[in-house]
Amino acid sequence: MKFAIITHVNHIKEDNLYYGYSPYIREMNIWLKYVDEVSITASLKLEGVTDIDLAYDCDNIVFNEVPDFSFTSFRTRVRSLFKLPVIFFRIFIAMKKSDHIHLRCPGNMGLIGCFVQVLFPKKTKTAKYAGNWDPKSKQPWTYKLQKWILANTFLTKKMQVLVYGDWENQSKNIKPFFTATYSESEKENVKKNDFKDGIRFIFVGSLVTGKKPMYAIKLIQRLIKDGYNVKLDLYGEGAERSSLQNYLQTNKLANHIFLRGNQDKESLKKAYKESHFVILPSKSEGWPKAIAEGMFWGCIPIATKVSCVPYMLDYSKRGILLEMDLKKDIRQVEYLIINQDIFLNKSQQAMNWSRTYTTDIFEKEIAKLLMK
Repeated sequence: MKFAIITHVNHIKEDNLYYGYSPYIREMNIWLKYVDEVSITASLKLEGVTDIDLAYDCDNIVFNEVPDFSFTSFRTRVRSLFKLPVIFFRIFIAMKKSDHIHLRCPGNMGLIGCFVQVLFPKKTKTAKYAGNWDPKSKQPWTYKLQKWILANTFLTKKMQVLVYGDWENQSKNIKPFFTATYSESEKENVKKNDFKDGIRFIFVGSLVTGKKPMYAIKLIQRLIKDGYNVKLDLYGEGAERSSLQNYLQTNKLANHIFLRGNQDKESLKKAYKESHFVILPSKSEGWPKAIAEGMFWGCIPIATKVSCVPYMLDYSKRGILLEMDLKKDIRQVEYLIINQDIFLNKSQQAMNWSRTYTTDIFEKEIAKLLMK
């Protein structure tokens, strides 16, 4: 099978290997077990490989480089207009040569891929929509356009669209799906200790306004003010790092809250095991891996009511759904700190649920999709 991937993920070439954001590459390596050849249409960065990058585990790769583009300002829009014909052409050729077309959405490349795939109604296709599929959510018009094209079975034929969550009134090609990080063999008995030696929180995600790391910091700051021995580790990098660092220094929080930067999978696993809570007050999510990963190791999730997160937390039965009101959210956290039996019960429920979504199950579902 000749498998064509159209993706917005930036790649890095080093020593004849192609690297990308590790959670994405780790997932794609599972797909690539079931194909003979793969073509990747994406942009290349000149930067070096970092701790959060991983290489494709595939020898037979054809990489179709396209220029990076965006529509975030007038200048980038003008520049993108000159790039689009080249990008359209390279995506078209990649799709024409393939047996199976795979789109990664939402994103700029996914949007163009949505248009071009209409020209190949007889080819088998899949699309992974990694964002929020909730029809009622507020999203950029480009995201809504991608969702409309993907769900339109007149324009989009022979495609299965994998989305997070089970939403009402969807077209027949929309398939509720999930993602996974850990395998069955990685399962270990984990029991969270009490809070005598402190209460540990972990945030994993980009340090950008959309992920709201500052809200996580302020929640911990309030707990410190209330006399609790708490610690927060933030893993990730982003544009907000310097402002967060300044806030920690100004408010004398450097002994309680730590910016750990990007770390590899094993380092994060260790951190999850040692933490009591995983927090992600994000503005928008698809299937937040940080939440599912933390739950896998018994962390109680603290997250916003976006996308399928309420389902993941069983509507607060195995976690805390944030109100984004510090007073109300502090009360929810303090309740679990005070009532440790309830904390331990929720921790076990979170772990039991997350461990039903392993990479082994994920691989079986991928194999079914590619055999159709």
